[in-house]
Amino acid sequence: MINKLVAKIKKTEAPIVVGLDPTLKFIPEHILKKAYAEYGETLKAVGEAVWQYNKGIIDNTYDLIPAVKPQIAMYEQFGIEGLIAYQKTVEYCKEKDLVVIGDIKRGDIGSTSTAYAIGHLGKVKVGSNEYRGFDTDFVTVNPYLGSDGVNPFIDVCKEEKKGIFVLVKTSNPSSGEFQDRIIDGKPLYEWVGEKVDEWGKQCMGDDYSYVGAVVGATYPEMGKVLRKVMPKSYILVPGYGAQGGTGKDLVHFFNEDGLGAIVNSSRGIIAAYQQEKYAKYGALNYADASRAAVVDMIDDLKNALK
Repeated sequence: MINKLVAKIKKTEAPIVVGLDPTLKFIPEHILKKAYAEYGETLKAVGEAVWQYNKGIIDNTYDLIPAVKPQIAMYEQFGIEGLIAYQKTVEYCKEKDLVVIGDIKRGDIGSTSTAYAIGHLGKVKVGSNEYRGFDTDFVTVNPYLGSDGVNPFIDVCKEEKKGIFVLVKTSNPSSGEFQDRIIDGKPLYEWVGEKVDEWGKQCMGDDYSYVGAVVGATYPEMGKVLRKVMPKSYILVPGYGAQGGTGKDLVHFFNEDGLGAIVNSSRGIIAAYQQEKYAKYGALNYADASRAAVVDMIDDLKNALK
């Protein structure tokens, strides 16, 4: 799957992943009203509204981008109905030939970690049949429990030719409380980066590993260091736009060939119509605003990488 991701990035010339992270405050009123009219003010109605909202954004952006990243917590908050919307979103994105990164941030040990890996990346056996659960192409993984928590994901990735993005240096302000701690002369995030590089050597695609890393756009100097530490790992870069990252901040996340990183924007794209810059589109044309935001992001990154 890493080969497909790289190929789609080359084809679209857009190292961008759209974060499909819906909240009720982002969903336009006309979508919510229609769902409430059909199902009442219920979780089922919210699930339907989330799905219709996502579908509009996907339909208006899929030809411009290589990948999407639904954050599962935004769906789990609505219970089973939210997870149904998550499942429908994943399936629809795959119909549109988008690479799907399930932002699940799982990390446990033994059979529990294996179950997470199977549920999101692999197949589960039921009698004589095999079924796929959420069937995403990549997932995000928390490495805090060490190799015991990561190796089950790597095993499934080898079998399914899928991938993971391991949290190395996250974009949130308090990430340094643990990740920047100096251990034997180096910050913890460098030790994790070295481990990602080691894990990645076990499962290589053509040019990059199935094992990638999450490194926040809000820490460009650390990204520069980690790019060298993990030369064969794709870097998923959150923190663009709403969290303060810009194209010029991200140059060092990429290799000299312009590959090696994919930049996420969530509310900056999916709620673009609520920004002053795109207010002219209005809530009815929210998906057109999302498309315009994608185009602007592509231009920003292209200019930065020249």
